[in-house]
Amino acid sequence: MRVLLCALIAIASFAGEGFAQTMTLKDQLIGTWIYVSSTAKRDDGTPVPRPSLQGAVTYTADGRFHFITTSTNAPKYASSDSAKPSPEEAMAVASQSIAYTGTYTVDEGTKTIHVNIETSTFPNLVGAPNQRRIVSAISADEMKFTNPRTPAGVTLEIVWKRAK
Repeated sequence: MRVLLCALIAIASFAGEGFAQTMTLKDQLIGTWIYVSSTAKRDDGTPVPRPSLQGAVTYTADGRFHFITTSTNAPKYASSDSAKPSPEEAMAVASQSIAYTGTYTVDEGTKTIHVNIETSTFPNLVGAPNQRRIVSAISADEMKFTNPRTPAGVTLEIVWKRAK
């Protein structure tokens, strides 16, 4: 009986490992990921300074996503009314924040997430063609992807950790 139990546990463990290895990229993406860090480079490889950011991206099983990053140093508004920042306060927040949402598909062969941005705090992204994120690494707890061409003309690499 003990041998049979050990054999069943071994088979279950092996089957579980095989299952994890056969998960699709889309299956692995589903959930919320918390921003860890990012680097930006120009086409010639020159690094571009990045602000200190916080944020998250969520991918749903039905093909929707939500993305937001904002400065960790965003100033508090002098007014308690979020609709009445001073011009300086509004510019400080808007210039270091971005949020967008829409639908996504995954090309498993190229490990590419294709996003269709429907709404954004940066209106130029809405409907912009060829919005893609190339996943360079993904595990149960960490994901790294590259946005190969941002509107600012830089390549952006972002590291995420899975929300717990």
